[in-house]
This record gives sequence, C-alpha cells and structure tokens, in this order.
Amino acid sequence: MGIELPDMQQDEHFEVLPEAWPAIDAFLAVQTQWRSSSGALIGLDYNAVRWIFELHNVDNQAELLQDLQVIEAKVMEIVNERRD
Repeated sequence: MGIELPDMQQDEHFEVLPEAWPAIDAFLAVQTQWRSSSGALIGLDYNAVRWIFELHNVDNQAELLQDLQVIEAKVMEIVNERRD
C-alpha cells in the first residue's frame, strides 16, 4: 500500500513505588478526559476527575489530586512539546 511504518521500539520496563499506584490508577481512569485549545492540551477535565474520585470512594481527594497533577503536568509538557 506504500505506507512505511516506523520501527517500533520495545516498551521499557520500570518500577513504580507502591505509594504511587493510586495516582497512576486515577490517571488511567481519566486519561481520555483532556481539555484542549487550538490542539494544545490545557489540562485534565477536573469535573471528570471529581466524578472518578466519587465513583471510587477516594478518601483523601486533595492528596490524590496533587499526585495526579504531577502526572498531568508531565504529560502536558511532553505532548505540547511534540506539537511545536
């Protein structure tokens, strides 16, 4: 068909600290809920984040939100950098 696919790299394996899993699980639950403008990511939709927290009965929402925001900031940095 004339389509050249890029070489696929193998996934790198890495360890996750046990205390980081709640933030990773929360991010995976909301990873499709982004706000964007002109093709750039602005941040996660916090209404969706709040709904996921309520759905999963998250006890310390403020602490988990702070951890989730660390992941959010890094994703935005990487994705928006690729856009430039």
